[in-house]
Amino acid sequence: MNDFFDGENSLIEITVCSEFSGQRLDVFCFKAMSEYILSRNYAQKLIEAGNISVNGKRMRTNYKVKEGDFVACVLPEPENLSIEPENIPIDIVYEDSDLIVINKARGMVVHPAPGNYSGTLVNALLYRCDDLSDINGMIRPGIVHRIDKDTTGLLVVAKNNNTHISLSEQLKTHDIKREYIAFAEGIVNENSGIINLPIGRHPVDRKKMAVRTENSKEAITHFNVIKRLQGHTLVVCNLETGRTHQIRVHLSHIGHPIAGDTLYGLRDTHGMAGQALHARKLSFTHPSSGKLVSFEAEPPADFTELVKGLSESVSFTI
Repeated sequence: MNDFFDGENSLIEITVCSEFSGQRLDVFCFKAMSEYILSRNYAQKLIEAGNISVNGKRMRTNYKVKEGDFVACVLPEPENLSIEPENIPIDIVYEDSDLIVINKARGMVVHPAPGNYSGTLVNALLYRCDDLSDINGMIRPGIVHRIDKDTTGLLVVAKNNNTHISLSEQLKTHDIKREYIAFAEGIVNENSGIINLPIGRHPVDRKKMAVRTENSKEAITHFNVIKRLQGHTLVVCNLETGRTHQIRVHLSHIGHPIAGDTLYGLRDTHGMAGQALHARKLSFTHPSSGKLVSFEAEPPADFTELVKGLSESVSFTI
């Protein structure tokens, strides 16, 4: 699935795979785009309004999709939606007139979405900042890239459109470097490696992503082992691409899900409120100065305590 934000609408594009062949168009859209379309009724309204097309043509809601059909959905921004500024504490690592680097806390959603319009990083930013870029529309101001709700760590926010465009280009060309630290289940035998496996929406559980060949994008994760401890492995992961849930999916696929990740791993939460995954380092070329800037934030206390509980002495550096 591809999704793009143009400031006013979201464009979602999907090629129908064999698992969904024969389904009604409204049912297919509800299941395949569940992150954006929260009910079958809403899918029907979008189809009737002409927002959903198949192979470039309008279709009825009862059209039976076929393998290879190209389904496109233009998802409009909610009308008359007001995202309110909220006085929510955020950890600002760096700030200037162009951008802000945030160390995001666990449990904080990056931007509003249907059913969740408050308590997000965007709400906090609107309270803190007078200006944010508007390229991604009214519910995603300043947001260049995202990290999962229960993943902690660094992300950069753009205050103006020129900064946003520059950072977005650096993301596309892989010039923004992102390093994560993860505490994985089991012993990873290799000291380092590259996981080069495509990722797409899970064919059955639409809340999950999965390694698959159909309807997927290239996904590349580099990893290095820091330390092996009592049935777990502390690893550093560097992203060459930035797919949804990429590190979580890749590590789970090779048999080493991240501790605390109940979506892709074990039921044992290890006493954590989310996965032991932290975006530790972030570097990019500053859009105004042209200089390389780098930022670092150590893992939160629950992550650190989990690791130290299995080892008297642990360094998070490699």
